[in-house]
Amino acid sequence: MLVALKSKRVKQAVTKDDRLNKYAVIIAARNEELVIGELIKSIRKQNYSQDYIDIFVIADNCTDQTAKVAREAGAIVRERFNKNKIGKGYALDFMFQIINSEFASKKYNGYFIFDADNLLDENYIMEMNRTFNQGYRVVTSYRNSKNFDQNWITSGYAIWFLHEAEYLNLPRMKLNASCAISGTGFLVHSDLIKKNGGWIYHLLTEDIEFSISQILEGVKIGYCPNAIFYDEQPITFRQSWHQRLRWAKGFYQVLTRYGKDLMRSMFRRKQNSFSCFDMTMTVMPAIILTNISILINGLFFLAVAMGIFEGESIKDTAILMLRSFGLYYLVMLCMAIMTVMTEWKRIHCAGWKKVAYSFTFPFFMLTYIPISIVALFKEVEWKQIPHTVVKSIDDVQ
Repeated sequence: MLVALKSKRVKQAVTKDDRLNKYAVIIAARNEELVIGELIKSIRKQNYSQDYIDIFVIADNCTDQTAKVAREAGAIVRERFNKNKIGKGYALDFMFQIINSEFASKKYNGYFIFDADNLLDENYIMEMNRTFNQGYRVVTSYRNSKNFDQNWITSGYAIWFLHEAEYLNLPRMKLNASCAISGTGFLVHSDLIKKNGGWIYHLLTEDIEFSISQILEGVKIGYCPNAIFYDEQPITFRQSWHQRLRWAKGFYQVLTRYGKDLMRSMFRRKQNSFSCFDMTMTVMPAIILTNISILINGLFFLAVAMGIFEGESIKDTAILMLRSFGLYYLVMLCMAIMTVMTEWKRIHCAGWKKVAYSFTFPFFMLTYIPISIVALFKEVEWKQIPHTVVKSIDDVQ
């Protein structure tokens, strides 16, 4: 956090290497007819030569007019129907195989990956291209939100993604460590896709799986703070529960598959050793320790209530638990306030909402506790979250 604040205070010298690269923009979409047109429009409005941009859309198991809308907007569309291999990773691999067989002559330098509900700032590709030209094989960007002001859930997501961008990825860049991608809004060098023979990441959180696999292979992921995109956050708690349950389960999957390699690489390698530690802390988050603490306190509280312990124990335990919650709320509130204050101008909504939703952010984060507990025991599958916030990039800004 101190590194992030210092980086914001000191104006950084920007290397403007504007060599043009040829890019393919890949959009995985399932029943996204309402929003995908606006994303394609925002790509066509980029301050970057359109001769160097091709847009590919995978209409994945769609039952609506997604393919038709995307074609009419000028994208190259391929439809995929597979009810057995479900998930974004399979859709991406499907499109990479098509590009390799049908569009190999294009010789793309890199691939942008977006979700259909995203919108791009007009300078997005230009800024990402500059960071790409610095030699990074993977570049992630600044994730803003289309519907920050809708309710406490959408603002909770939005504040976290802003914090992730400027208080996690920015200091990682300044410390010469690797960043991590976050689901959408990132750029991958074509050589990495060619090396893997497509997209080979199919865990429930394929983004963090991809990040960790690249770090283990010595690849350093860059971050471009001036490349801004907007995405839509889940509106209802039910939608949010399903999405974050998948994320929590995915983190456990990644920890199971890559945890041993990360721990080993922390001590046995010179390159990216700190990043291996960083990613270990990411996939083995404090929420696990929080759950253990809650379990121990809960068992102790139950033992006191049953009379196993006597005297002031039940009162002391209750006070301790309340103090713990108060401290947790205060820490999360400070995180929210700091993020909102430093990103104030980039959050496009009424000022009072920015302040009010800072105070609800700790409650949003608190809901991760039951989610992470359920994820330990429940089988989780990918479920679609409908996107209904239809806005142009001009509307959002």
